[in-house]
Amino acid sequence: MADRTILIVGTFDTKNAELDYIADVIRGQGGGVRTMDVGVLGEPARPCDYPKDAVAEEAGSSIAEAISFADESRAMEIMACGAARLALRLYHEGLFDGVIVLGGTMGTDLALDVCAALPLGVPKYIVSTVSFSPLIPAERLASDIQMMLWSGGLYGLNSVCKSSLSQAAGAVLGAARAVEKPQTEKPLIGMTSFGKTVLRYMVALKPALEARGFEVAIFHATGMGGRAFETLAAEGVFACVMDFAPQEVGNHLMGSALSAGADRMTNAGANGTPQMVSIGCYDLVDFIGWHNVPEALRGQEVQTHNRLLSSVLMTTEQRCAMARELCAKLANAQGQTVFLLPMHGGNEWDRAGGPLSDPDGLAAFVGAVREACPANVVLKEVDAHINDAAFVDAVLGQFDQWCAAGVISAR
Repeated sequence: MADRTILIVGTFDTKNAELDYIADVIRGQGGGVRTMDVGVLGEPARPCDYPKDAVAEEAGSSIAEAISFADESRAMEIMACGAARLALRLYHEGLFDGVIVLGGTMGTDLALDVCAALPLGVPKYIVSTVSFSPLIPAERLASDIQMMLWSGGLYGLNSVCKSSLSQAAGAVLGAARAVEKPQTEKPLIGMTSFGKTVLRYMVALKPALEARGFEVAIFHATGMGGRAFETLAAEGVFACVMDFAPQEVGNHLMGSALSAGADRMTNAGANGTPQMVSIGCYDLVDFIGWHNVPEALRGQEVQTHNRLLSSVLMTTEQRCAMARELCAKLANAQGQTVFLLPMHGGNEWDRAGGPLSDPDGLAAFVGAVREACPANVVLKEVDAHINDAAFVDAVLGQFDQWCAAGVISAR
């Protein structure tokens, strides 16, 4: 008897040999296999557990309709919708423990929908010819997705692609055996930050919040971390959000590739999740260190963090635009929202006398926040720097007030 079952998804009409190879590796390691065919035109070498007709029907369509479009993109949109819905239903029925999807650009597009549909903690592996490519936008990535480059696998089996496929097969089975799925014993707080070199509030906040009966997950707000944060916020998993590092909003506003998506800082509010926000690294735009400085930011001071990441110091005008953008993001929040505004700066480098200190720029930003703050947001000015103990005290004071009022409850 197999201890874990893996759902294998792919176009069995064109990738039958490769998909069968994955299945054989999983079975050889003692795992079970279920197969889902998302092809449209051809037929697999042998029947799949979930044939293409069942996938199309799950999307409220049919293979005949998909073919009738004479447009492979529209046809695959039908299959992507059906595959995502079917995979989620099958998972809730307990029929598989992890999923692996194989594809080129078409298959990867579909794979992203399948993985996004499945809950956190379900092992999700995509083997793709475009893994890690800029073709894949941050907002399409599930919060715990895994990708492996399908080297030399555009057409047919060979020793090069077998190396990738066998590793992926072993990885998804191993993950299904080893995964510790998220528990819901304590309510979860989602917090954004950067490392302790620049932002330090989480060092004091995490133990203080845990002592109050909560679990704290801290997300590194460098694009992918913010994407995972927003994905979970959209699912309503957080009892409270402490979004203190909104720099990804500025990255997106200024055209940086290090974006967490256009919906950054909106999903908690859309769900009515109580949220506190602040200004960690509001004055910096991160960009890929080995890229040229974006055109709109050239001529401005650059802070090199490492070979992967550099930051551009915003001008006063850009800081004011950032303030307006943050406030616009919060204007539609359905839950209680507090903007904690530390009056003496938003990262360790911008303290008075620090290497990036800009009192005039900070004052302009503060003024823009005051002017643009929407009526549904409570603005609380904190006479401290974001890394001072007084800021932590202000956060905990607001948190305790919400707990006492029943806005947040510990289970």
